[in-house]
Amino acid sequence: MPSPDQFVLNHLRVEDTDRLYRIMAEFAEGFEVLSRIPPGVAIFGSSRATRHDPYYGVAEGIGRLLVQHGFAVLTGAGPGIMEAANKGAREAGGPSIGLNIQLPLEQPINPYVTSLLNFRYFFVRKVMFVRYSVAFVFLPGGLGTLDELFESATLIQTHKIRPFPVVLVGRDYWQGLLEWLTQTAVGRGRVSAEEMTIFTLAETPEEVLTAIQRAAPVLHRPIP
Repeated sequence: MPSPDQFVLNHLRVEDTDRLYRIMAEFAEGFEVLSRIPPGVAIFGSSRATRHDPYYGVAEGIGRLLVQHGFAVLTGAGPGIMEAANKGAREAGGPSIGLNIQLPLEQPINPYVTSLLNFRYFFVRKVMFVRYSVAFVFLPGGLGTLDELFESATLIQTHKIRPFPVVLVGRDYWQGLLEWLTQTAVGRGRVSAEEMTIFTLAETPEEVLTAIQRAAPVLHRPIP
């Protein structure tokens, strides 16, 4: 049975100043560390992907290519696709950053992270990904990957953040989702056709880099 203590958000109280200070400390440490990195690209995908998964090699190639073109690579620090992206970044000699989330069943930190931040609170971690990334790249993944995908799309849709590339890697994995959004969500007026342009499909590391560089003049503009 889950411990009641693990449901941290359910236990927030006005008088719980210690917890509030921990939240502020996570923000402060994240801002301090990540403010010194080059423009970052966040890479998301399944922690369950093995080294034999074809997308492991794709993620590794993306991490390597991004670093070679001046970007830092940010992942969730875990295994699978995250490990592959960090591996490519580290072996290319660039910033390979892991933003780890502390979970009841701890995920192992992959050995290719060169700079690690640990977070107890998902919402603080998400702010760090958004604040210090100029693009989000999504490889095949599960619920956590989908959560990051739709949250980033929502922030762009509602103009809460400056638009940036949201790149979906793997047509065989993402095409069905995009077709459902177009045929059902757009078809029934829940999403506009213009909002679907938030997403870009890609297949190779080179296509990912092209999608990101296409927005480079905006991406590198200083944030006020």
